Amino acid sequence: MTESAPPANPLRLSELGSGPAAVLRLIAHFDAFDESAANADTVIRAAALLAECPAGASWPSSTVIRYDAAGRLLPATPAPAEASGSDPAVWLERPPQQWPADTSARPHPLDDVVLDRLRHCLRVVAARQVADPLRMDDPALLEVVLSEKERREDRVRAMRLLGLDPGRATRVLAVTGPGAAEAVRIIGEHVPILRQAVIGATTAVLVQDLAALGGSDGRGAVSAIGHHATVLGSGGSPRASGPRAAGSAATSHAEQPATGPGRPSMVDHGLSDTLNAAVVQAFPASQAGAAGPWIGVGERLPALAAAASWEQARRALRFASSTWHGRRVIAFERLGALELLADLPVQRLLGTADVTRINEFAATEAGALAVDTLEAFCVFGTLRRTATELHLHHSTVAARIAQVEAVMGWDVDDALDRFTATLVLFVRRMALSSAQLSAPAAVDPTSVGHRR
Repeated sequence: MTESAPPANPLRLSELGSGPAAVLRLIAHFDAFDESAANADTVIRAAALLAECPAGASWPSSTVIRYDAAGRLLPATPAPAEASGSDPAVWLERPPQQWPADTSARPHPLDDVVLDRLRHCLRVVAARQVADPLRMDDPALLEVVLSEKERREDRVRAMRLLGLDPGRATRVLAVTGPGAAEAVRIIGEHVPILRQAVIGATTAVLVQDLAALGGSDGRGAVSAIGHHATVLGSGGSPRASGPRAAGSAATSHAEQPATGPGRPSMVDHGLSDTLNAAVVQAFPASQAGAAGPWIGVGERLPALAAAASWEQARRALRFASSTWHGRRVIAFERLGALELLADLPVQRLLGTADVTRINEFAATEAGALAVDTLEAFCVFGTLRRTATELHLHHSTVAARIAQVEAVMGWDVDDALDRFTATLVLFVRRMALSSAQLSAPAAVDPTSVGHRR
């Protein structure tokens, strides 16, 4: 997300006393927001983190912003009777004194100072962020909806001008690469597209209310060699994406409740699989790879958090790939802990010893075949299924895997070594995806997915 905020080490009210020095620290804390490009969401979220309890603000326009103690967006509710001031009214949601041991539940001597500075800061933000009048035909309206730099009131107004319902959950998809227009058309065949706009080199696609699709996207960790997603612990066999999977990828799954404050309903497991199968069918990959398109799918969030879903969709794009075992459509929520890898620079990923060694081995024709076979084995799970999918004898598959094991010092029958192999191959796919997204004509830095 793009937001301006003071230092990375957040100030906590429970760590402060109640003397003049503590008051000065609070004033300086909020002054930093006055002097930055922070918006109302950023300021209220910071106040909630500072006070270690939910914080909120309400304006006469009926706009309400609330964040919980962990900095997560909460649903809008009417301002409580004890709210301080007006335009905006601000408050801290300290729970009743039922748990004396919970220090965050107790009012702090400086709560009133926090509320005073919060209200002052929000008024400074409002004065600084006076938006230009929005027109019904303004092509930048969707950009306003997807920008956290814009005021909440302007985002709500932009939504209404676009015919969107601010009270309904929203999901944003990011589409890029050659064939992006066709990919958007494919999305429209499976879910109703409310709005779309080209932002830079990426097309933003906004949809609302996906409940009718059914299914649930598991939020557990994901094993994604070549970006075939397999939810760990599901008890099921890996589901490969590709031409052979096109007929079964849309299998529905039992709905599970979404988790986390502000997440209003279920998320869709079948959407990413269905779109992936459709894109692969329209743009088949081969061992020479393919040039896109790629789709990142953000989480289903409250409409006013569309900017967060948009950012997630763009991050998910880094995990998409058009290589032989690649996956074109990636749902952010299916990445789980793997999403942390998106913060690592490509050169850092490529510089690890295992990745360097396997790249050197894959530089030869025999090595490339062996590495591709190991990757297929990690995707399909068994020698026999890998042999069937690659149209090879299972003894040939075993021999190629043994070549990689000898070079890398792995034993794929060992759980730790198999996980290491999975992770190393996954990192190579990420490096290739990053190169494709930044410069489609660039040389593949990993030499993966191309017949040598």
